[in-house]
Amino acid sequence: MSRVCIVGAGFTGLSAAYELASAGYPVTIFEKDPAVGGLAGSFRVGNQMLEKFYHHWFNSDRYIMDLVRKLDVEDKILFRESRTGMYYSHRFFKLSSPMDVLRFKPLSFPNRIRLGLGALAARRIENWTNLESITAREWLLQLFGKQVYEVVWEPLLIGKFGKVSTEVSAVWFWNKLKLRGGSRAKGGAEQLVYFKGGFAALAERMAEEIVRLGGEIRTNCEVTRLDVFDQRAVRVHSHSETVEADAVILTTPLPIAAELLKPHTEPDYIAGLGRIRYLSNICLVLELDRSLSDLYWVNVNDPSFPFVGVIEHTNFEPASSYGGRHIVYLSKYLPREAELYNMPHEDLLDFSINALRRMFPDFSKESVKAYHVWRADYSQPIIEKQYSALIPDVRTPIENLYLATMAQVYPEDRGTNYAVRGGLQVASMVKARLAEVASAI
Repeated sequence: MSRVCIVGAGFTGLSAAYELASAGYPVTIFEKDPAVGGLAGSFRVGNQMLEKFYHHWFNSDRYIMDLVRKLDVEDKILFRESRTGMYYSHRFFKLSSPMDVLRFKPLSFPNRIRLGLGALAARRIENWTNLESITAREWLLQLFGKQVYEVVWEPLLIGKFGKVSTEVSAVWFWNKLKLRGGSRAKGGAEQLVYFKGGFAALAERMAEEIVRLGGEIRTNCEVTRLDVFDQRAVRVHSHSETVEADAVILTTPLPIAAELLKPHTEPDYIAGLGRIRYLSNICLVLELDRSLSDLYWVNVNDPSFPFVGVIEHTNFEPASSYGGRHIVYLSKYLPREAELYNMPHEDLLDFSINALRRMFPDFSKESVKAYHVWRADYSQPIIEKQYSALIPDVRTPIENLYLATMAQVYPEDRGTNYAVRGGLQVASMVKARLAEVASAI
């Protein structure tokens, strides 16, 4: 039976491997990190695993829900109403329901109505291709007007994308409004989804099933090169071993895939992969002895604050899951060369505590019982205008080698739900090709 080698054990790689192994194909996954999960990788807090970078699902995320049911762990799905808010002009405002929007005093009353109606109008848009030629800034100004844009949306765009915020496509922002608006419970409050035991528990469950079906998973095993003969990938090399391959799937960020493909493809193809730009992410995870607020997600609409949001995870998943510790994420997307991204851990902690005290005057460093710093070099593709023209095809010039990355899930944005979808799609293509080759022999 033909062996498929998969580079990367995030949810795309795991989903592809699970689908292929279920169909009887031998699979080998290579993962450079010590554990599976990719950007949903986790670490231990007390007796529980916690995501390095905050994660949740929306209740409309059908691909991940279908996977959970297929793995027979549906009883571990947790539905939670989330409390969201905004920090603006040195004040907190709750924004979890339509009534909260009507009480949002930084906007004039007509503009509060316009904010709600504009969000509804955005969610009704089905033909997103009409938005590809304009930026998020242009579209949001048209839809919501100047005051709503400047108070609500502009600080978030700048906080997320920094200097490239004016280049971000309207399609990216439309997808965010559509997703969040589609995750409402009957009372209008946002309802999000978590997995009991954390995303690591689901990734490990997938890994167990892949191995049970005959697959192999190599962790701490970075792929260093590919052997290509007659436009076919025939071997995958890591530091420790070489594996013969009948098909290869790369789920790494495009810059890493480009390095592996560079010796085997034309320069124009490699240049095309490099055309998609990324932001990195630094995430500071605090273990506190007390809560900061009663909100899960606070959008910080204050340009002087260095993080775009304060995510208090234990207002979503109870602190009792983490031995009573209150978990807070501070996250920032930025270029790899940025000072904050390269700041030593202790300096980053002090810098962040000083920023938090401007929002929470009673907060002090003594409340921090532990902290963790995580970095991801290629965390957020920059979705610019006409992005669909930049996306590389899943098929590559190497006939049995495929790309399945988070930069290709457009018009959706990255997330485990679309990682699963991408894994299933590429697995289907690989199965079809291998069946075609087998029938021709």
